[in-house]
Amino acid sequence: MFNNKICLVTGAAQGIGKAVVERFAEQHAQMVYAIDMNEQALLSAFEGRTNVKPIVMNICDRAAVFEFIEQVKADVSKIDVLVNNAGITRDALIEKMTEDEWDAVINVNLKGVFNLTQAVAPIMMENNAGSIVTMSSVVGTDGNIGQSNYAATKGGVIAMTKGWAKEFARKGAQVRANCVAPGFVQTPMTENLPEKVLDMMKAKTPLGRMGTPEDITNGVEFLASDKASFITGQVLKIDGGLVL
Repeated sequence: MFNNKICLVTGAAQGIGKAVVERFAEQHAQMVYAIDMNEQALLSAFEGRTNVKPIVMNICDRAAVFEFIEQVKADVSKIDVLVNNAGITRDALIEKMTEDEWDAVINVNLKGVFNLTQAVAPIMMENNAGSIVTMSSVVGTDGNIGQSNYAATKGGVIAMTKGWAKEFARKGAQVRANCVAPGFVQTPMTENLPEKVLDMMKAKTPLGRMGTPEDITNGVEFLASDKASFITGQVLKIDGGLVL
């Protein structure tokens, strides 16, 4: 499905990002650039993968991002798929949320997405093809207590994506931008939560379980692929019916 494709995935060392990289590699991508700040986890995750190239990088560092993208362009002349997956949480009720907690989440989840997309989109438009899939959340569509910063970023990437869908195709380029909005998913972000909290999450979900990284990857794979060639500016909720 991804034969001869050049793919970039951020937040690639674990969880959903790792599953997406593995899926693209298994689907015969020419090269998957797996981007993360956690060097040890990144290198161990993809050891032995000949079509995965680990890249240790902070996506909030604009200079590093643009230098890296220019190098990719020089090496392979194109980028077919960008998955903006990197994200963090710093939860607190609004009266207790610190400026540092606000800024940290805004920088990674919003500015980081902007940085990568701003660097990659011109290459896609020049090549008249490309798919950008950005990880949002049901928190970005429907809100959640104690996550003002996270909700702002995940709602923000939806708004940016809808704008990008119009902007990148305005001169006829077949460049698409979509979002995936997961519900409760079993990832390193949730694995340390108390069992009582996990049971509550499952009880709130009509399908009675938490999602897996593979569940989310299925949606990312579809939107990134040519099978979704007439889909752009959309938000695909993958949440087991949590938000209806």
